[in-house]
Amino acid sequence: MPQTPYLEFERDIVEIQGQIDKLLDLAERKGIDVTTEVRVLGEKLETLREQTYDNLRPIEQVQVARHPKRPFTLDYVDRVFTDWIELHGDRLYRDDGAIVGGWARLDGRSVMVIGHQKGRDMSENLLRNFGMAHPEGYRKALRLMRQAEKFGRPVITFIDTMGAYPGIGSEERGIAEAIAMNLREMARLRTPLLSVVIGEGGSGGALGLGVTDRILMLEHAIYSVISPEGCAAILWRSAEHREKAASALRLTAGNLVELGVCDEIVAEPVGGAHSDWDAAAAALAEALKRNVDQLSAVPTDELLRQRWDKYERMGAWREV
Repeated sequence: MPQTPYLEFERDIVEIQGQIDKLLDLAERKGIDVTTEVRVLGEKLETLREQTYDNLRPIEQVQVARHPKRPFTLDYVDRVFTDWIELHGDRLYRDDGAIVGGWARLDGRSVMVIGHQKGRDMSENLLRNFGMAHPEGYRKALRLMRQAEKFGRPVITFIDTMGAYPGIGSEERGIAEAIAMNLREMARLRTPLLSVVIGEGGSGGALGLGVTDRILMLEHAIYSVISPEGCAAILWRSAEHREKAASALRLTAGNLVELGVCDEIVAEPVGGAHSDWDAAAAALAEALKRNVDQLSAVPTDELLRQRWDKYERMGAWREV
């Protein structure tokens, strides 16, 4: 796993970790017993890390969700699934690297896995277009969903994007129509659908993979109609108000459970998914297996009825 840079609110955590590392280095070089000191600092570190991550402000949740070392779709594919076979192309224009998809096995069950994919460095980000899909990405995703429907297999989608790509070519090739088509077809697809927001779920680009029977969110993921910066620029004419916007948008997993959008929060290891990829993947694997088993046991017509009911309830509000 890549070395993890720290966020601003993690400064005290990093300082204590640095003290522990110095003590261990001193013990190795000088042969000094530092067991007691390391134990005391380790306990202090764990307490501080838990307190910090239990009390994150919404804008800090945004920072964690966007962390450059946070595991992406293919990182979870490697750890959660077996027998991964990636499929390419929309059969209309080209293959879009911003969305990956293919067959895999989840605890022995054949499933279709589709997700946004970001890059770790500049060359990979250019290949993946920073996780912002073109219309052909959403058309590829729909092609694979229909293939899963044909064979009666569940579909699992991983959502992690700032939004769909808004460039001229994307608009010319019908990005709005491609997303709208996915919304319509996912609403009536006759096979179990499960989505999980693993990082940043932004705008229509997230919705293009998000009309599912169950919506899961990792503990520090976010899901919103617009980014805090975009919201601040529109409402306050300045991105400097992004912290106020992040609070107003109610974009955290806890907020979205209260609003009835998210069905389940998947706990992350203390320190966030970027601090321990394997632990994050293990927790996600358990949640995916349980939910896929539950959805697969529901008769298809009842599944579709429940799916329609779920989305008809969204957006209801009461003025106090």
